[in-house]
Amino acid sequence: MPEPVVITDPDDPRVADYRDLKAGDRPAGAPRGVSPVIVEGTAAIERLLLSPYPVRSVFGVAGRVEDLGLADDVTVYVADKWVVSEVIGFRLTRGALAAADRLPPADLGQLLAGPDPSAPRRLAVLEGLNDHENLGSIARSAIALGVEGLLLDPRCADPLYRRSVRVSMGHVLTLPFAVLPDWPAGLDRLHDAGYLTVALTPAADAVDLDEVDPRAHPRTAVLLGAEGPGLTAEAQQAARVRARIPMRSGVDSLGVAAAAAVAFAALR
Repeated sequence: MPEPVVITDPDDPRVADYRDLKAGDRPAGAPRGVSPVIVEGTAAIERLLLSPYPVRSVFGVAGRVEDLGLADDVTVYVADKWVVSEVIGFRLTRGALAAADRLPPADLGQLLAGPDPSAPRRLAVLEGLNDHENLGSIARSAIALGVEGLLLDPRCADPLYRRSVRVSMGHVLTLPFAVLPDWPAGLDRLHDAGYLTVALTPAADAVDLDEVDPRAHPRTAVLLGAEGPGLTAEAQQAARVRARIPMRSGVDSLGVAAAAAVAFAALR
């Protein structure tokens, strides 16, 4: 482990990346999508170390930081738990954080094609998903259930915001994502690349999800809308299939993160 720098002053500029994290997804006045990626907890930091995101530093209480087995070229700051809490603005239960440089979103064409343009492929397409924790949960399920990338409409939350990364347990850092700027007309790019687009909706006139045969559609993209409103009518019309998860009478829908996991598993 590299020799850590001990922080005793919460105002020390060397830990500015971690200051007042509860204030929002970026410092006041900063544009969206430029602040460092903040990763909480040793398990998520270990995934960060395996990801392509360049690590800026690690900060936390000494015992937790030592457990990470960091390389000598990583900058490490340690402090007692009270100083850490004063810096970040809340009581940290996971004991360590890391900051990393952002990388640009994936190239849309490369994400659609994948490493092998003829291979089966699964994507998740999110419309208006503005809840960071739902986004993180969807990313975690995506990694677990064989989804190989996220496509976001322009209104979606930042997948690299601290709460998204935390809920995903760091898995979002290994899941490529891109933005579809022309929405929902941009879905035609998926159709041109051979994807069956499946819009998830609880509507009674949608087909049951188990009627969509994943073996007949080696390239499938699942469309998911925000908690509450769901997918817009325009997005549903642009998709090739509208599908619903069969549920017991009296239950109108699942939360979007749970629905995503069910759909990902059904369409593997």
